[in-house]
Order: sequence, then structure tokens, then C-alpha cells
Amino acid sequence: MGVIEEVCELVPELRGATEVAALEGGLTNVNHRVLSPHGAFVVRVFGATSGLLAVDRDNEHHNSLAAAEAGVGAGVVAYLPEQGCLVLELLEGVTQSPEDLRRGDRLADVAAACRRLHGARRFRDDFDMFALQRRYRSLVRERGFRLPAGYDDFEPDMERIERALAVRAGPDVPCHNDLLAENLIDVGDGFRLIDYEYSGNNDPCFELGNLWSESGLSLEQLEQLVEAYDGVATRNRVARARLWGLMSKYGWTLWASIQDGVSELEFDFWAWGMEKYERARAEFEAPELERQLGEVTQPG
Repeated sequence: MGVIEEVCELVPELRGATEVAALEGGLTNVNHRVLSPHGAFVVRVFGATSGLLAVDRDNEHHNSLAAAEAGVGAGVVAYLPEQGCLVLELLEGVTQSPEDLRRGDRLADVAAACRRLHGARRFRDDFDMFALQRRYRSLVRERGFRLPAGYDDFEPDMERIERALAVRAGPDVPCHNDLLAENLIDVGDGFRLIDYEYSGNNDPCFELGNLWSESGLSLEQLEQLVEAYDGVATRNRVARARLWGLMSKYGWTLWASIQDGVSELEFDFWAWGMEKYERARAEFEAPELERQLGEVTQPG
């Protein structure tokens, strides 16, 4: 009996399944849509590389419940750690793409979804991209995984960014921390957010900056996103989101390096990571970095 068949026997809502189909997407897990007399569901089968990538499935389950309670995540049906699965309600809606978000007409709705998530009850663990980047870098070094040329040259700049962001750090909130466009589902009355593998309490500006980075939004659109979230786009907050967007690119580059070394999925992780790295390098080398480092330490 395969994992999906076993889960369908164990979870009452899945019994009598009439359709089981693999879902496209997902770079860590294998997801299946399951239709049964009780409704439509998604079964997330955890990938074997989760531990290396610092994914804690108990944390994901806890935070998925909190997001669902806040009305922004999918309902959690069952968590089966022994089978390596999480069962969720299937959200009926339109999965977004970077092109969808770059149109710019839904940025206020994106900000509203982020605010709902950030108002959820506190997540179990914290998320720190600086700590995660260092953990990933040690792993890449220990395992001898490929690393983009010149990657370590920007470590002093990363440390400057870390110090600057700490000057006016505010309270952290429950964050998704991996807001690819594909993790936003338009359900008709707004967006819902899925996949809480990297969720944790964090600076809300990381959420905005990471989303800006992942979808390739323009700087003007980042300002619009910050304004929709805060009510006003101050220089401090825009700079903060930009610096976090840079750090997300720099950190997730190493995620790609690890996946390139260990994943069995048919996906070009190296090319995915290099695209992020080249954009990060351009931002590290841009003259605007000095201005951002100054603005993020100022009150407005």
C-alpha cells in the first residue's frame, strides 16, 4: 500500500476517495488532490530533504492551524507525522503567478492577506533569515555543494545589513516567509495563503520584501505594497522591505545550492538559485545600498 492509499484509509474525510491526482508545483513536497464523498482535499507528502533545509513539520502544522483560524490559510484536516503527511482542505480559486502580481492591480488585496496572517495567534517558532543563511552556508561548506562564484564576498555587506536592520527593529509577527506568487490563491473575496513550511514569527517587512523579490515587482510597486500595508510608505519601511528582499535572495540562493546537491526532483535548482544570486549581487553592488542602510536606521 502506498502512502496516499494508507492516508486515505487513516483519515475519515478521505475514505471512499473517488479521485487522486498529483498537483503540479512544489519544490520540497509532493502534493495530491483527493476527492471523496466528504469534499476536496490536498495531501502534502513531505520531501526527504526537509531536515537539511531546516523545515520543522511540527512547526508547519502548528502554524497552519493558526493561519486557518485567522481565515487566511486552508483548513487543516489531519497531521500524520509517521506517514510524513499533512492533509488540508482544497482551496477552490485561482493560483497566482508572478505575472499576475506584476499587473499591480491586486497589491492592496495582497497586503490585506498579509495583515490577516500577521494578526494570527503567535506562531510556534521564530524565523531569522540571517541565522538560516549561516546554517545553510555551513551545510554547503561541509557537504561540498556548489556555490556561486563570489558568494562569500558579500558577507561583510550582509553583516552591515544585519546591524542596520537591528537599529529600529519592531515587534515580530506571524509571517509566511516564503510568499511566492504561487502560494497566493484568489478565492473570490481576497487571497488565501498556502504552504507554511518556512513560517515563523518575523519582521513584517521581510514578508513584503520577500514577496517583492520573488515576484519581480518594481520598486514603485514595492512602495505601493508598503503603503497598502501601513497606510503610508515611509522611507524607513520601504528601505527595510528592500533590504529584506535582498537578504531573501541571498539566503534562498543557498537553499537552491543544497537542493541542487541532494534533491531527486526533476528541476533545475542551480539555475533557479543563480537567477536569485545574480539579482542579489546587482543589489549588493548598487550605489543605492548605502542610502538604504542609512534610511533604515531613521525614524521616517
